[in-house]
Amino acid sequence: MSAPSRFDRGHTDDLMSFLAASPTPYHAVANAAERLEKAGFRQVAETDAWDGSAGGKYVLRGGAIIAWYVPEGADAHTPFRIVGAHTDSPNLRVKPRPDSGAHGWRQVAVEIYGGPLLNSWLDRDLGLAGRLSLRDGSTRLVDVDRPLLRVPQLAIHLDRSVTSDGLKLDKQRHMQPVWGLGDDVRDGDLIAFLEETAGLPSGEVTGWDLMVHSVEPPAYLGRDRELLAGPRMDNLLSVHAGTAALAAVAGRDSGLSHIPVLAAFDHEENGSQSDTGADGPLLGGVLERSVFARGGTYEDRARAFAGTVCLSSDTGHAVHPNYAERHDPTHHPRVDGGPLLKVNVNNRYATDGSGRAVFAAACEKADVPFQSFVSNNAMPCGTTIGPITAARHGIRTVDIGVAILSMHSARELCGAKDPFLLANALVAFLDG
Repeated sequence: MSAPSRFDRGHTDDLMSFLAASPTPYHAVANAAERLEKAGFRQVAETDAWDGSAGGKYVLRGGAIIAWYVPEGADAHTPFRIVGAHTDSPNLRVKPRPDSGAHGWRQVAVEIYGGPLLNSWLDRDLGLAGRLSLRDGSTRLVDVDRPLLRVPQLAIHLDRSVTSDGLKLDKQRHMQPVWGLGDDVRDGDLIAFLEETAGLPSGEVTGWDLMVHSVEPPAYLGRDRELLAGPRMDNLLSVHAGTAALAAVAGRDSGLSHIPVLAAFDHEENGSQSDTGADGPLLGGVLERSVFARGGTYEDRARAFAGTVCLSSDTGHAVHPNYAERHDPTHHPRVDGGPLLKVNVNNRYATDGSGRAVFAAACEKADVPFQSFVSNNAMPCGTTIGPITAARHGIRTVDIGVAILSMHSARELCGAKDPFLLANALVAFLDG
């Protein structure tokens, strides 16, 4: 199966802009919503009554977004086609009492979120971004996208063992970034700085969800610029592709026999168990309300779910040239070889034979190649929102994604063509 004859670098350029503008899940869903608004979607509040009218709608909750497009003439029992993804990435997040320091250094107290490659955060210029909660109950996004913090590595002269024993980092003692000088550490300094940055009155912020990010922008890499290096590809690459695919399908509604959906969840990196995670009630509630808003009954809901298919799109492992023995010897996915079909017989991925057929049909329709991924039997296999979605909602689910290197690093690496290939496959899937 050959790749599409025309590689649209514009899609990858747009992905780079999306990554740079989305340092946190809250920014990611805001940016996805803005793109959907331009495609004619409108936000609906969970506290309002919903109508069953045709068109594009979306719900925002924290760092999650559920968007769907109801075609003209859709029945109450019309099934859904879902692209699932997640908005969060492993990183360093600010603690409730952030102001700390010692020995003339001012520091920010952080907690480790998910499973980051800690060494990738050392000696890197870091910004700070997230969500501020205000006294009136509203929230404000903030993004200090300049070198503000740094986690300094210990000089080799003070730890000669690093050359023989390797780098060993203590999550509590060694990962606290510096952001200034002074012995007069005062509670409230960091939040006061962010209030000033966001143009808010002093004392207005009463809560926060803040995280650090690398300020180095995404960039093409390689002799022929055939590689893409950037932050948070796991898994904003899939969020971006899913958003673009949903907008494209909605823009050419041509007798769709199902309802296309984008479901981008938060908290995948720490288990998905939250009100905005895949193991929470958000997706099921939105789909059910869509059925009922079109005059459906529980019977219609059951029929719709029985005919629904979800592609759980998350990044996967490309074969590493320096560690090929860590991969299955007969499955060596390559970058720019097309999206991965991820398989694990112990249900770490949700793919089965019938799911493979669904994805193969979409790729064939889009003229996109795909590759199979399976873990080396001697290595533990990661997991995704796929098995959670399948088990929680009784929805047939297929795990797919783009092959990358340096997963969970502050800066990851993929092929420049693969995001475009994934988006094309998702359009074909959502278009049915």
